[in-house]
Amino acid sequence: MDKRECYSGTDDIAYVLVPKFFKLLLKSKWLFKLFKRLFFAKGIYEYVIARTRYFDAVFVEALEQGFDQIVLFGAGFDSRALRFNKLNKGTRVFELDAPITQQDKSKEYLSKRLVIPENLVFVPINFNKESLAEKTAQAGFIPGKKSLFILEGVTMYLSQDAIEKTFHFIADVSGTGSLIVFDYIYGGVLRRENMYYGERDSYKTVAKVGEEWTFAIEESGVERFLGRYGFQQKDHSGSQELEHRYFRNSKGFIVGKINGTHAIVTGIKR
Repeated sequence: MDKRECYSGTDDIAYVLVPKFFKLLLKSKWLFKLFKRLFFAKGIYEYVIARTRYFDAVFVEALEQGFDQIVLFGAGFDSRALRFNKLNKGTRVFELDAPITQQDKSKEYLSKRLVIPENLVFVPINFNKESLAEKTAQAGFIPGKKSLFILEGVTMYLSQDAIEKTFHFIADVSGTGSLIVFDYIYGGVLRRENMYYGERDSYKTVAKVGEEWTFAIEESGVERFLGRYGFQQKDHSGSQELEHRYFRNSKGFIVGKINGTHAIVTGIKR
């Protein structure tokens, strides 16, 4: 793991789950540096570290405040339900993702002898064909409760229609005081205006993995976007805010520059 100040993290489960070759990369500074240069756009590594810490903080806040439910869209190999289980006093955590992804995740947990908490519910779903309301209801999600909805690394890959369906669902089932947290890319990024640090590199990286960005929000349009779904902006953090929050070292210096194409938003249901 990266031991540099501001770079080291607390996600020990992620290190357990990563492939052996990646662990070897982490042990060799020059190999990892080469890997980042080949596969990461400038500042994306730092952005992912900051994003993880940001989403961790919101997740923990929901547990400490006794939220009834937490829903993770496209959860992948997210491990927060395990990492923060000791703080969980009764919050049900619903992870939504493709069936094959959840099967692989369950197998990995089993092979690594990681215990799945009783309050974690896997919800296998085909987002293109199945109803969010029906699938979550079948899994035991209760509409109208105080809930946290997490979309980490999701919105930029959705179509406009999928965004509408997903956020309308959240609006319909969220109770007063519910939170939504998501990251997004700026509208200018989709238009390739090249205004932000690391933007040109980001296009190349996205092209390499074959997943084009399809949705964005204008930098000044977040409050309006949230308002359409009954949420008010609680926090809106771009690269500079994230750098000051997560990459300021003990001497007060910024030690990591974050890719400027993304921002993170937290909204609250009033």
